[in-house]
Amino acid sequence: MLCAAFPKADAAGFAWAAPGLLLFAASGLAPGAAFRVGFTGGLAFHLASLYWLLYMPVAIGPIFAWLALGAWCALFVAVWVWLCWSAFPTRLAGTEGDAAFPGFGDVAAATWLERAWWALACAVLWVGLEFTLGRLLTGFPWLPLGVTQHRMLPVAQLASITGVHGVSFVLVWFAVALSLTLLMLARQPAARWLWVRELLAPALVAAAVCAFGFSRLAAPVPADRSIRLALVQPSIPQTLIFDPRETTNRFNKLIELSEAALATKPDLLVWPEAALPALAPGMHDRILELVRRHRVWLLLGADDVESRPGSDNPAETRYFNSAFLLDPDGKPAGRYRKQRLVIFGEYVPLVKWLPFLRHVTPIEGGFTPGGGPSPMEMTGPRARLAVLICFEDVFAASGREAASAGVDFLVNLTNDGWFNESAEQWQHAANASFRAVENGVPLVRCTNNGLTCWVDARGRMHAVYFEGSEDVYQRGFKTVTVPLPAEGAPRARTFYNRHGDWLGWSCVALTLAVAGMSLRRAKRP
Repeated sequence: MLCAAFPKADAAGFAWAAPGLLLFAASGLAPGAAFRVGFTGGLAFHLASLYWLLYMPVAIGPIFAWLALGAWCALFVAVWVWLCWSAFPTRLAGTEGDAAFPGFGDVAAATWLERAWWALACAVLWVGLEFTLGRLLTGFPWLPLGVTQHRMLPVAQLASITGVHGVSFVLVWFAVALSLTLLMLARQPAARWLWVRELLAPALVAAAVCAFGFSRLAAPVPADRSIRLALVQPSIPQTLIFDPRETTNRFNKLIELSEAALATKPDLLVWPEAALPALAPGMHDRILELVRRHRVWLLLGADDVESRPGSDNPAETRYFNSAFLLDPDGKPAGRYRKQRLVIFGEYVPLVKWLPFLRHVTPIEGGFTPGGGPSPMEMTGPRARLAVLICFEDVFAASGREAASAGVDFLVNLTNDGWFNESAEQWQHAANASFRAVENGVPLVRCTNNGLTCWVDARGRMHAVYFEGSEDVYQRGFKTVTVPLPAEGAPRARTFYNRHGDWLGWSCVALTLAVAGMSLRRAKRP
């Protein structure tokens, strides 16, 4: 159910029940057994959801990455199940209830108020662990439960206050309360009013969230001006990106698509990450000629090289995954260097001490992370944009940092060609849509293959499909018009954009407190 709640299935309603069912699968068990149940459920969920890792065109790495990442994420689910039952306000320890409901004696013996507080605590613990997963080590915030509601726009608007983790909070609170309701009704089928008592608080909060969401969706978004963008999707197979014999062919097709896109008279032409091959002689001049002839701005992804002044040592040369903005005269107008690098995809950790790791990755060298956000200015039309490269748009903190500079819109340049035609592209876009909601700014996505589209400030996706087709993976271009606020009038900042992850950090602190109390309780005879 958890897997199906995410794209592609997008059965969002499952997310309102699945966490509670998983939790109650471990009821009445010893702490170690509850942990194992949580790990098993978490592993099933993540392996099913991340199957697209197996599509990477590398001999050994994909299955290792799939199993290791699935097991790592499953640990957090296991800790959640263990902590929740450790934190249950047990009154009659060891009570097993009747034969029909073994293991539920403590739940039924607790008062209604104790169960209500426990359901709320379960939501706190989920968010604390979910937030930690997205931050610990390099962080992997790929499947926050709140992302399941990316099409449920009234619910998704809560992210403008709390970030996506606030949506996760409401879902888990409701799911645990729903499981408590079903349990109590099963034990006392004649007491039909029990559902009101058990579900009252989370149901009221969910209703309030929806009311807020509808009001926000109904409020007009300032759109005094607009900018017209042509988004090129070359759909280059990943195996060809590493083939130097395809360099000229790739470049010619990119120019051909761009010429067709420029016939629509855009203000800004956008190329995705990895679209531009290593520049052979003459390619640089052709790019400048294209820009100057059409008098268009060009935003493109390319590698950036920086050598230490006065040094000929290759070891002192740094490489960056970058984005460049060229003005209609072909002059550089902005540059951004990617900050969050993909482990084993853009850098290999500990490679100096463990050189064999090079053989399980598709890369020969490694990139250096950039120093920070670099907003770019356009002058005709006047607009301010910030770039996120690859999976940086799944990090709420990165989106907030980029949007805090008073930008008019965000642009994500990405290459999802690593994962063939899978659910990865849909999951990526669903994650990215919350950056628009959280910060109240449009997000434009230009991909090598997948969901090239734009997301408005309320999270609605536009131009998802090519005209006359439902194949999102094909080669082509899309011309989109993105609204801008009045010139000189800054876009209103959301509560989340001003205050950041206040909910996530609060839940982390409470989770650490609960974990400490649970460990002390476990040591008592």
